[in-house]
Amino acid sequence: MIRHFDQGTLISVLTTQPLDRTLDYKAPEGGCFEGAFVEVPLGPRKVLGVVWGEGEGGYDLAKVRSVIRVLDAVPMRDEMRTLLTRISEYTLTPMPAMLRLATRSPGLGDPPSMRRIYRRGTTDEPDRWTPARKKVVAVLDEYGGLSFTLKELADMAGVSTSVVKGLVTQGVVAEEESPRDLPFPPLDPGRTSVDLTKEQKAAADALIKGVRAREYGTTLLKGVTGSGKTEVYLEAVAACLEEGRQALVLLPEIALTAEFLTRVEERFGARPAEWHSGVTMTERRRVWRMVSENNAQLVVGARSALFLPYADIGLIVVDEEHDTSYKQEDGVLYNARDMAVLRASINKSQVVLASATPSLESWANVEAGKYTRLTLTTRFGEAVMPDMRAIDMRAEQLPSNRWISETLRREITARIEAGEQSLIFLNRRGYAPVTICRACGHQVGCDQCDARMVEHRFQKRLMCHQCGETKPMPKTCPSCEAEDRLAPVGPGVERLGEEVVALFPDARIAVLSSDLFGSARALKAQIEEIAAGAADIIIGTQIVAKGHNFPHLTLVGVIDADLGLQGSDLRAAERTFQLMRQVAGRAGRAEKPGLALLQTYQPEHPVIRAILSGDEEDFWRAEAAERRQSGVPPYGRMAGIVLSSPDVQQVFDVGKALAARTDPLRRIGAQVYGPAAAPIARIRGRHRVRLLVKADKNAPLQPALAAWVSQVKLPNNLRLSIDIDPQSFY
Repeated sequence: MIRHFDQGTLISVLTTQPLDRTLDYKAPEGGCFEGAFVEVPLGPRKVLGVVWGEGEGGYDLAKVRSVIRVLDAVPMRDEMRTLLTRISEYTLTPMPAMLRLATRSPGLGDPPSMRRIYRRGTTDEPDRWTPARKKVVAVLDEYGGLSFTLKELADMAGVSTSVVKGLVTQGVVAEEESPRDLPFPPLDPGRTSVDLTKEQKAAADALIKGVRAREYGTTLLKGVTGSGKTEVYLEAVAACLEEGRQALVLLPEIALTAEFLTRVEERFGARPAEWHSGVTMTERRRVWRMVSENNAQLVVGARSALFLPYADIGLIVVDEEHDTSYKQEDGVLYNARDMAVLRASINKSQVVLASATPSLESWANVEAGKYTRLTLTTRFGEAVMPDMRAIDMRAEQLPSNRWISETLRREITARIEAGEQSLIFLNRRGYAPVTICRACGHQVGCDQCDARMVEHRFQKRLMCHQCGETKPMPKTCPSCEAEDRLAPVGPGVERLGEEVVALFPDARIAVLSSDLFGSARALKAQIEEIAAGAADIIIGTQIVAKGHNFPHLTLVGVIDADLGLQGSDLRAAERTFQLMRQVAGRAGRAEKPGLALLQTYQPEHPVIRAILSGDEEDFWRAEAAERRQSGVPPYGRMAGIVLSSPDVQQVFDVGKALAARTDPLRRIGAQVYGPAAAPIARIRGRHRVRLLVKADKNAPLQPALAAWVSQVKLPNNLRLSIDIDPQSFY
């Protein structure tokens, strides 16, 4: 039962400010409920907070300030406060940072009102086109049926508000009065769905049974690429909606959202709520409020959608659950896949983890009996899995500036002659990963990081893929100032595109890379054109490995299958296996058979052999045995500690001080490695030092870590972050 605090009662308020505790205030006139969103005074400012419980007291109550007002928002539910508290304890994140995750909506306290919105009008063209007018219409067309405020539309188009107003007078843009936060249109779970195969129906029935039980459970839905996993879990979504509960589908990439939304609309007759970085602030506020009031049945979004204030969530789907983008790598360091399972356990909900190549963590949880497993072994319809072969690059005599083997070239030529498509895969964005001076050997690096800058020839700029810093391509060497001696080393997809044009001058070529598209909808349009047969050869990075269906694609050529096997990352083998299997799965998804060719200098490598053999269970068992023997995740625990500061000596001094005081960790049997310079030792001008902590699976790691780091007083300009279960080691 939610507690009510009468006016003047001492209450505890958690604010979004970076403080290490809750603050005491007096309940306002009319009182307030536990979990209420409130505005409170903090010094001269007014800040957002949530009523967390009774105040602590123990001081002069006359000096305690009152809550300014209770916001017009549904109070935070007990299960959300429990979720934030437990994630805070697990990830060692301060509670104010957790609260910020759960309140990422503008105007939370604004009362319901009318607002003026702008959308595409009924007139196709104005009396005359200007560059500014074209920008406005392009934004409206790109975002489909979404509405904007005047400022949002002008800002996104990069024009003045008068340009928008001018298009309104001509009917190209419609101006309307609308309630601020409209409910989302109802979805029809009984709308006709596709005919499922016997295998799909059995899996769907099992998921539906779990949803209707209204109890917690996690299911790994493993299916080969093209087996129809999406249609299976959409049946579970339909069952959830029939139960009157809400559903959430998490996708790893915003680029997948547009294509997926179309499928949802076809299945349920209306579009669901969207939550990701491409959604306007106006729409964010609407989604946040409608979710809390149970006026949004289904949310499709990125990892942060997990922290929306659902009224009654009954199902969480984590699509492509193995994807590394579910790990938040800055701010609050959490894995959305694991936190989805935690949220479901608190809410008595079901979780579906869908993947053709599951993470070893999920595979191990199935083996341990914690998760249920459903498997789809065959592709939908007449499609069959592609044949997979290695091209031994040691036997291919390529010139130094060529990357497409003669074997792969012949196969692509055959596909062009047959009117079929080929995909050339290279997981490197840009033109070349390194630019070197042939006069002095200098490699052009980032001014803010220790990373090499990547040439992006389409944009005529160098870009740091670590911090985002860009600069024009220099004409002289930054080190020796020699002119015209800078040369690209190694291929990116742009450089590969030049080679493809030279080898296949009459072919239609499309390059798919995340940095070449301004929005998800622009990418969707390109993908739709390719799927319709608008390209003979597709050149792509890992963005092409995720969920796209190209019915005319029958050949996949992987340029550098060995790329992911380099380095000391404990997940290198797993990630290479997943990526190669995923990208190979793009071939032969219709009635024509597919072929996947992997160019490798290590055809005898165990991972390459496992990819080619298709015996996934053998690979997982071997990988699990190796990790178990080493005592590393998922059979042990790890935490990464990163110290960063503009002062390199300071950061090493603090690292050494921590390494000298490891008693709290030794008491739980943990080992500490470091300090050492991080693999990327400087990012955005800050020097970085890493320590790594390794402990047994059941060791109480978090309390020991908290006690350990509290022994050292940190200088003001030094940052310390703790990453529980690190996914990357940069």
